[in-house]
Amino acid sequence: MKKLLLLLTIIGIIMAQKVDKNNPLINDFKTPFNVPPFEKIKVEHYVPAFKYAINEQKKVIKKIVDNKEEPTFENTILALEESGERLSIISNIFYNILSANTNDNLQKAAQEISPMLSRASDEIYLNDKLFEKVEKVYQNRGKLGAEEKRLTEVYYDAFIKSGAKLTLEQKERIKKINEKLSLLNLKFGDNLLAETNNFMLVIDKKEDLEGLPEGVIQAAAETAKRKGHDGKWVFTLHNPSIMPFLQYSKNRELRYKIWYAWSNRGNNNNEYDNKEIIKEMTNLRLEKAKMFGYDNWADYVLSDAMAKNHKEVYKLLDQLWQPALNKAKEEAADFQKMINDEGGNFDLQPWDWRFYAEKVRAAKYNFDEEEMKPYFVLENVRDGIFYVMNKLYGVSFKKIEKIPVYHKDVTAYEVLDEKGNHLAVLYMDFFPRESKRGGAWMTNYIEQYHKNGKDIRPVIAICGNFTKPTADKPALLTADEVETFFHEFGHAIHGILSNCKYRTISGTNVPRDFVELPSQFHENWAFQPEVLKVYAKHYKTGEVIPQVLVDKMKNAGTFNQGFATVEYLAASYLDMAYHTVSTSFDKDPNEFEKETLDRIGLIPQIISRYKSTYFNHIWGGGYSAGYYSYIWSEVLDQDAFSVFKQKGIFDKNTAEAFKTNILMRGYTEDPKELYIKFRGQEPDIKPLLEKRGLN
Repeated sequence: MKKLLLLLTIIGIIMAQKVDKNNPLINDFKTPFNVPPFEKIKVEHYVPAFKYAINEQKKVIKKIVDNKEEPTFENTILALEESGERLSIISNIFYNILSANTNDNLQKAAQEISPMLSRASDEIYLNDKLFEKVEKVYQNRGKLGAEEKRLTEVYYDAFIKSGAKLTLEQKERIKKINEKLSLLNLKFGDNLLAETNNFMLVIDKKEDLEGLPEGVIQAAAETAKRKGHDGKWVFTLHNPSIMPFLQYSKNRELRYKIWYAWSNRGNNNNEYDNKEIIKEMTNLRLEKAKMFGYDNWADYVLSDAMAKNHKEVYKLLDQLWQPALNKAKEEAADFQKMINDEGGNFDLQPWDWRFYAEKVRAAKYNFDEEEMKPYFVLENVRDGIFYVMNKLYGVSFKKIEKIPVYHKDVTAYEVLDEKGNHLAVLYMDFFPRESKRGGAWMTNYIEQYHKNGKDIRPVIAICGNFTKPTADKPALLTADEVETFFHEFGHAIHGILSNCKYRTISGTNVPRDFVELPSQFHENWAFQPEVLKVYAKHYKTGEVIPQVLVDKMKNAGTFNQGFATVEYLAASYLDMAYHTVSTSFDKDPNEFEKETLDRIGLIPQIISRYKSTYFNHIWGGGYSAGYYSYIWSEVLDQDAFSVFKQKGIFDKNTAEAFKTNILMRGYTEDPKELYIKFRGQEPDIKPLLEKRGLN
């Protein structure tokens, strides 16, 4: 028997060594700037790599627990922080690729990996002996340095919110809930991607294209060719396709058809239906929250956010709702008047809104968004953002030609500080494809932190679904896409400039209602005249955008803000409604959604920005009870930008203050205190109301 055990041990060691040798996720990367070796990573590498990293972390945790010495920051908190380094990197790579370049095999692997990670996390945070040591360090945290104290507090809170003080029976139940939620989260996102990809509006009559700009028609023809409908035109549910169609198509019947498909994703009573997932997730979240003594999921989530509880969120939403709704009603009346004046025998509907918004804007301001697009060449907008970041923070960007990438569309840049020192690697992935989820986002592959006295610099990516180039035109962005690009770059610069000791509290690892401050703050530079002169150049002539067009855009700046604010706030109310239920949830999500939006008085001409069955932020992402954070952060960003408006948009001292107090500090201090250090006072809501024309 002993010989057999010895033989099995030797075989196990050999197999482990084999994995170490051949799996690129387990070995040192040996790539430029230590970026992931994307071209070497295969789907079959992920599961063994996760198992290896989890096992390695378990060994470290056992050493922490078995250590007979008095618990200290170094032998407990720091050891715990360092134990997850490899697992964190592998997780970042896997889930980022799952979002940006997925396939059936990756999705299948995720079904195995997500519950595996959930179990591994529970084994740490529900470990009684480990928590005893963490708690002892926490009780003596007053003696620690500022960042050490903060990290200790973050870990202690994580243990508490994970169930460290629950009964054994409750802990077992929490494990099952966490594992189930991880799978439902994945399933929701997979369903939404399938629903988005499965619809095509195929047009074979040229007259059905009436009203659409030439560039939109050309893009639809190229999409048709790719999808096997050569000689026709195909529109999809990806934003660069559907939104121009809703804005410009004169065919009301077709507008309805594509709008209905878009607004009904996850709600078709088929294999991709998300309604039962919503019900199950709502109940599991509520059950978990109640175990921790909270009345609802929102208060459980918000306890460590800036808002602190759901009442503070509703307080902000209610401040904005009525002014926004009043403005939206005025806009609806304007659009209905145009319909009537044109002899239209119908009431304004949601699939009409964007179309008539464009017509009324043209009539009122002599402004058509399409006039802007020839000046918004993607590469020029990128260079304009580089210019802004250089003027504000002294950073520069150098394209890297030979570096691993995960898709041929991806480009990479080295980010340098004002002295030419390496700061980060930034990947940019702009265009839609069936393997990429919708929307736009920034993410980390490797986060910034210090290790053995060395500053580990981050590897960051921006992903988007922007308008693609066509056969005879470069990628030309809409004004909304330009703003989105600036937004995501704001997240990126938050990660790039991070200068924190510990990974868990570095960069964008901050509360949800604070993380959107840097992103939304940097949107403010997108259409500043000084910045437009740098990047807004006609793709054919190189002519800088005419001042008369800039003035038109500025004059129309608050146009349709009632709609934009109302559709966003409606989604925020919907998120909070699901996550403030305090008894078992058994309603049909469609009925619950209608009741919620009727209660706040949403007008029938506008729907929530995200309806329940495709609200990926709260069911498939990390924004449950957190979608409000965009508007919460916008209060901060407009208050912050008001200083630049007073002192100059590139005022060095103000930029330096924002950089050192916000962008470099991660979660090393309470976000409210960080903001006050920058601003010198608490934020004021008035600049936000002024920007949106709601004052």
